[in-house]
Amino acid sequence: MRILICEDSVLLREGIARLLTDAGHDVVAQLPDATALEAAIAAHDPELAILDVRMPPTRTNEGILAAIAIRSRAAQPGSPRPGGDRPRVLVLSQYVEERYAADLIASGPAGFGYLLKDRVADVRDFLAAVEQVAAGGTVLDPEVVSQLLARRRRDARMERLTPRERQVLALMAEGSSNQTIADRLYVSAGSVEKHISAVFQKLELEPEDGNRRVLAVLAHLEAPTSPDPTSAPGATGGIR
Repeated sequence: MRILICEDSVLLREGIARLLTDAGHDVVAQLPDATALEAAIAAHDPELAILDVRMPPTRTNEGILAAIAIRSRAAQPGSPRPGGDRPRVLVLSQYVEERYAADLIASGPAGFGYLLKDRVADVRDFLAAVEQVAAGGTVLDPEVVSQLLARRRRDARMERLTPRERQVLALMAEGSSNQTIADRLYVSAGSVEKHISAVFQKLELEPEDGNRRVLAVLAHLEAPTSPDPTSAPGATGGIR
């Protein structure tokens, strides 16, 4: 199998290349960052691209953006690539990047893998994952699955909130006191307290959980979208 590796760590890059070569694969290119990735794919036509999530220059999302771009081009009708949907993509990450993992999975599950770098140490499993992804299968690290399921559960809790409760929670996230929230929403302080209690209940936050206000704000910030408290219905009205 023809494989391209894009990983900024020299030791890891060389180690993966050695594992793959010893297993009979052809490592056609080894790149330290994604700047020449597109040209390398065009020149070497790999069947599989192994990418690090974070690479120079910013070490934030270069690898993820490259992976999404590769999969997006391959999925386009009439793709000029010789293999049609090549290369498949296997992403390696130091730890789970929930949002990025979700974006990649959403781009299509076929021919895709997301593994934590620790899994490379298990040579047999790593090589099996390489073969599975290259064959068009999907490989997700168990920790990735666990955290994505946890995120889905958090999102489901947020969906229980009414628009008014979301407004109150959004203002809590801004650091507003109960009285400030009451003034902003033109409601009484007592109404704000009731809304906050409802938020705690629907987010399953018990008194023994510690600072429930902080935990509620964290749930709000982790949600995919956060409503604008000044634009939701009733933001300037007298609904109590």
